[in-house]
Amino acid sequence: EAEAQARLDDILEDAQRQPIVIRRQGEEIAILLSMAEYERLRVGAVREFHDLRNDIAREASAAGLTEDRLSELLNDE
Repeated sequence: EAEAQARLDDILEDAQRQPIVIRRQGEEIAILLSMAEYERLRVGAVREFHDLRNDIAREASAAGLTEDRLSELLNDE
């Protein structure tokens, strides 16, 4: 048990420097990241989503889509 704990400690320490890919039967099934790397990826994904949402809103507005028209379209279902 002490050996397993020591190995886990080593893996967690390694994950602070680089992502660790976990394989089972030769197949990549998971990845272990540091919290800093996870937060960097999460914040980037949220930022990209907001940018995409804003781009779509600008395009819709430029095409004449208003909130009233959108409500009409959604209520037609």
